[in-house]
Amino acid sequence: SEMRINGEKYVPVSPANALKHKITYVPAERKTDGLFLALTVRENITISNLDLFTKHGKMDLKKEKKIADEWIKTLHVKTPKSETIIESLSGGNQQKVAVAKSLITDPELIILNEPTRGIDVSAKAEISMLITELCAQGKAVLMISSELPELLGVCDRIYVMNEGEIKGEKLVQDATQENIMRLLI
Repeated sequence: SEMRINGEKYVPVSPANALKHKITYVPAERKTDGLFLALTVRENITISNLDLFTKHGKMDLKKEKKIADEWIKTLHVKTPKSETIIESLSGGNQQKVAVAKSLITDPELIILNEPTRGIDVSAKAEISMLITELCAQGKAVLMISSELPELLGVCDRIYVMNEGEIKGEKLVQDATQENIMRLLI
């Protein structure tokens, strides 16, 4: 029997269910939650959408490599080759692969949790440009960040949360560091 909450059908949250509904998530902790460090760049990019490369139960490895190489090029991942073990890449390049791993599923909603934590300034700029480009393509991006200048630079709207409760909302054109910080009090 199906479960209902307040008369609404309850759909359990799971990665498979999220992907089915065109939602993807890039976790804050890429090394422990977002990537398989012992796998290659190619394998990390393609693992979330193996259906793209599988026909009649058989993997098309040439197609998988071709598409992984396209993502590497698109996101400017600095790697000697797609077969490089991801653990050897810089934090910024690992983050780009984590984003590619999500984008290969062709999501409508991308949730980015602290997408620029622990990466260098140029990689931060590239991630910010990617977010802007995704929005221009009609994708919805929900970015969770504790870096206020970053939020002011890429967001349309900022929600301030504290202990799981929304404390306030600002359109980015009305937002300043001061009035955002006041919402926390």
